[in-house]
Amino acid sequence: MEEKACCGVRHKVRDKEGEEYKSMIRRLSRIEGQVRGVRKMVEEDRYCVDILTQVSAIQSALHAFTEGLLNQHIHSCVVEDIRAGKEDAVDELCGLLRKVMK
Repeated sequence: MEEKACCGVRHKVRDKEGEEYKSMIRRLSRIEGQVRGVRKMVEEDRYCVDILTQVSAIQSALHAFTEGLLNQHIHSCVVEDIRAGKEDAVDELCGLLRKVMK
């Protein structure tokens, strides 16, 4: 699943035809559309409360995306690394959780 590139960057090979991948892309496309909508609201001088409500919806959508991706990461990448004897995966996960929980 995971490959190491020559420059030290790690990659996760995802099945582009799989439902997991398609779901992630759909969710990101919706978020992207929401962000474009907020930009249009600003350009149209819409009321601050209306814009802030949309920004809150975007934040919630990003949080849900992050939660789903983190869940997938733990169940695939982290588990695979631990099974392969790469115990530093736990340290990497702890560091990631610190970043995500800010």
